[in-house]
Amino acid sequence: MTDNHDQPERPRYEPEIIPPDHGERQSDWNYTPWRNGPIGYTGTTQRVYVTRLSPFSLALVLLAIAAIVAIIVIAAVGAILIWIPVIAAVLVVGALFRLFRGFRLR
Repeated sequence: MTDNHDQPERPRYEPEIIPPDHGERQSDWNYTPWRNGPIGYTGTTQRVYVTRLSPFSLALVLLAIAAIVAIIVIAAVGAILIWIPVIAAVLVVGALFRLFRGFRLR
């Protein structure tokens, strides 16, 4: 360890700066597989623009999220409500079978 703790630690290695490739594939050590990219790839830099949302666009995004959540909730409640008549029918049929079975045994 160093004796002076106020001094920052020097990096253990220097970063390697690799210049951009201006020609065709020269050797295997600097070959980049992205040269032969997907079909329609032009080899140019792609930019992604990110901007702040205005109050109107934020309201539209929140409205879209609310619509999606409402559709999911309606579908879930509908799936639950479908089973209420089915369970009621099973209970009625079971009660009728028990009632008729009791009359036959006597």
